[in-house]
Amino acid sequence: MIRYALALLLLPAGAFAQSLPPDLVQARLLPGWQTEGGSRMAAFQIRLADGWKTYWRSPGDAGIPPTFNWKGSTNVRAVHFHWPVPEVFETAGMQTIGYHRELVLPIEVVPADPSRPVHLRARVDMGVCRDVCVPTEVALTADLEGPGAPDAAIRTALAHQPERSRAKATCTVQPTGDGLRVTARLNVPVQGPEETVVMEPVDPSIWAAPATVQRQGGTLTATSDLVASSGQPFGLDRSGLRLTVLGAGRAVEVTGCPAP
Repeated sequence: MIRYALALLLLPAGAFAQSLPPDLVQARLLPGWQTEGGSRMAAFQIRLADGWKTYWRSPGDAGIPPTFNWKGSTNVRAVHFHWPVPEVFETAGMQTIGYHRELVLPIEVVPADPSRPVHLRARVDMGVCRDVCVPTEVALTADLEGPGAPDAAIRTALAHQPERSRAKATCTVQPTGDGLRVTARLNVPVQGPEETVVMEPVDPSIWAAPATVQRQGGTLTATSDLVASSGQPFGLDRSGLRLTVLGAGRAVEVTGCPAP
């Protein structure tokens, strides 16, 4: 069973706030089911007004990625996200990555004690955009207990994750004036007529610019500049560097990029 409460706060004020659609953001927790391993496979569902979008964990040039604060939750040892394949948007010469109309984000909750109910208290900060971007805060609480039941929306989102590949990837790294330039070469199948490569360092404070991408047969080459938010020099953990190739409704993900 699940019991949840929802509170929604839109931060803009005045006439602009009054012009927003009343159903701009609707959010809830899908209770899901208890897995054979004892974790809970739930999901965060957000529905947006027509024409609006929200963002992936790596949002691109101008997006606002969602952040989750679980303070106040009980019997929670760990939380793992299973992001479905996002879309790539081009707006005013900028590339952003996210979802339009709806996002079902599976959340695997690992309880400290699988025999006891899980109480979730989540504050989600995110951005939703159309012609303008609106910073949005969603507050949710839920009690997850019992075996639960299969949920088609969660299963669909889980099935639509990027394919995890053991394909060969190598990276060359060169220093730049304010960071590092990483050139990755991946032997992965074609994901569509237009491919986008996203580089995600282990350290979230390191920003990666949209990559330039070229393909020759089975080899995809992507180059991105990495800069630390501190402006200071940094080391790159090659073993944890995540490379995601996004295509036409599909994607492949490679983790680790050693030197050639």
